[in-house]
Amino acid sequence: MNFTKLENAKILVTGGAGFIGSNLCEELLNLKAKVTCLDNFSTGRRENLEAIKDHPNFNLIEGDIRNLETCNRACESQDYILHEAALGSVPRSIKDPITTNEVNVTGFLNMLTAAKDAGVKRFVYAASSSTYGDSVKLPKLEDEIGKPLSPYAITKYVNELYADIFQKAYGLDTIGLRYFNVFGRKQDPNGAYAAVIPKFVIQLMNYESPVINGDGTYSRDFTYIDNVIQMNLLALVAENKEALNQVYNTAVGDRTNLLELTTLLKDYLSEYDGKIGDVSINHGPNRAGDIPHSLASIEKAKERLNYDPKFKIEAGLKEAVKWYWENL
Repeated sequence: MNFTKLENAKILVTGGAGFIGSNLCEELLNLKAKVTCLDNFSTGRRENLEAIKDHPNFNLIEGDIRNLETCNRACESQDYILHEAALGSVPRSIKDPITTNEVNVTGFLNMLTAAKDAGVKRFVYAASSSTYGDSVKLPKLEDEIGKPLSPYAITKYVNELYADIFQKAYGLDTIGLRYFNVFGRKQDPNGAYAAVIPKFVIQLMNYESPVINGDGTYSRDFTYIDNVIQMNLLALVAENKEALNQVYNTAVGDRTNLLELTTLLKDYLSEYDGKIGDVSINHGPNRAGDIPHSLASIEKAKERLNYDPKFKIEAGLKEAVKWYWENL
């Protein structure tokens, strides 16, 4: 894949100190882009930027996307925007829908407006598989969605609607990437809203029993970070007009249930510490707002963006487990 057009390009990554954002910043710097990170560090972590903070092509703006003036300053002179800044987590949005809406809807609208006013070439943003809501059809196809099941899902769908309007009304080219359960290096295992994979990894490393919500048969299209990086880069360089102003499933096109996931994690961690294989698994109630199953069709991304995910669940988990073992 040829990403040479990104060399010397000025690219703003919002939420650039977060899990996905910081990985994107590193890869863009490797491609010799000029990277600006905008983050308020509410969920992003400074240690995620430690390896690049002194890079000559890296610039950090500490600020909040809920402030339009900050967004305008960050977008000035930028060629492209990767908008990763958001408040994730379905449970957090159920507990505090107001803040989730302020960040994910008002903040998103601020960034679109600032991007439009700055004449940015393309606005690529993190959408979400939560947009599929109560649709039970598998695999998930981009143009067939259900009703949202959480405030978070509503905010991410509203993002897609705003992006569409900004293209039609103002000519701002956008691409939305519906992320499916992304995991990998730098994903925070701590906190009340930690994602399942890093949370289970740290618990198993501490010989604590992970708690599966429900009977463990709920399944997800777990997607390794390097697949997500590939999709973002492809969205930046896409030249075919049919590829623009679309949303794409960003996934691997396969699903794993939680029982299978914990078995794999125990197996891979046991290679480092045999006692982890003896840790038991507990079960709790199903979580409000959760969908039973998620599986993406990635055909549209393959056809229009030449997407070719390199990491299936097993290879991705091995890489993630190795990173957590070496860094925690």
